Amino acid sequence: MKIVFFGTPDFVLPILDLLHKTFRDRSNESGVVAVVTQKPKPTGREQKLTYSPVDTWAYKRGIEVIHELASSPSADLGILAAYGEIIPQAVIDKFKFGILNVHPSLLPKYRGASPIQAAIASGDAQTGVSIIRIDTQMDHGPIVSQFKEDIVGTDTLETLRLKLFERSAQVLVELIAPFIQGKINLREQNHDEATYTTLVKKEHGLIPSKYIKKAILGKEAAGSWVIPFIKDYSLTPAPRSIEAFIRALTPWPGVWTQVNLAGDKKQPPRRLKILKAHLDEGRLIFDEVQLEGKNPVSWEEFQRGYPTAKLE
Repeated sequence: MKIVFFGTPDFVLPILDLLHKTFRDRSNESGVVAVVTQKPKPTGREQKLTYSPVDTWAYKRGIEVIHELASSPSADLGILAAYGEIIPQAVIDKFKFGILNVHPSLLPKYRGASPIQAAIASGDAQTGVSIIRIDTQMDHGPIVSQFKEDIVGTDTLETLRLKLFERSAQVLVELIAPFIQGKINLREQNHDEATYTTLVKKEHGLIPSKYIKKAILGKEAAGSWVIPFIKDYSLTPAPRSIEAFIRALTPWPGVWTQVNLAGDKKQPPRRLKILKAHLDEGRLIFDEVQLEGKNPVSWEEFQRGYPTAKLE
């Protein structure tokens, strides 16, 4: 079977690895014959051209790398995981059995770019992965398979994402044979129940200091807290929801609030990153913080170093 893989970041590599190994090693199988991934981009201060992890993986193995969707070759099956673009019908039609998408949510919940962040920030006890056959709408196609995964109280974006994609690799490999043999009954999503997420941006990591002040005391703040990367969604700004939000955006883009180091409102506030926090008897406790331009320190070290600092 000839497979073309669509994807970009490092966390999809477990899927790509197992796909290629499994189908390459079977008799008369070809494995992954090409990858379609995002173009190299300039990064860092020196704006050095950087290739995606999927691009690098394929280059090292002598597998064709494609940066334009329209140039995707025909194959038996396409596999998509975190590629970053909607696939047009003309590309879908190049694959005998279509394209399967590995999406880290229990669709139709959390369609879009940030389903793992949304699940943690919302305080969900459980999430999962949906493998769907794609159509030309975002995360809209029929469900081939789903599995559930508990969200534990220490899960961050990084740890939960790793669990979901590592488990997805095995699930996907095992269902491909029955899928192409027509032995799986695909299930349409309930589109009326769909919820949506957007791409997380750096500015989304701001937690207003008025919420932090209350949370440190174990209290809720007044009003509702709009979560910008979940469409039409808001939270009560309470210690538990703030702690979950911190984990949802760790390690990227990270969360931050504003402090005044001199305790004088005439001075401009500084950005204080909250790297790690936990709850203790209902109160939000900072474990590690980082003042912009400085090294990470414990909360106690920060307070000793800036005894007059106040949340803005």
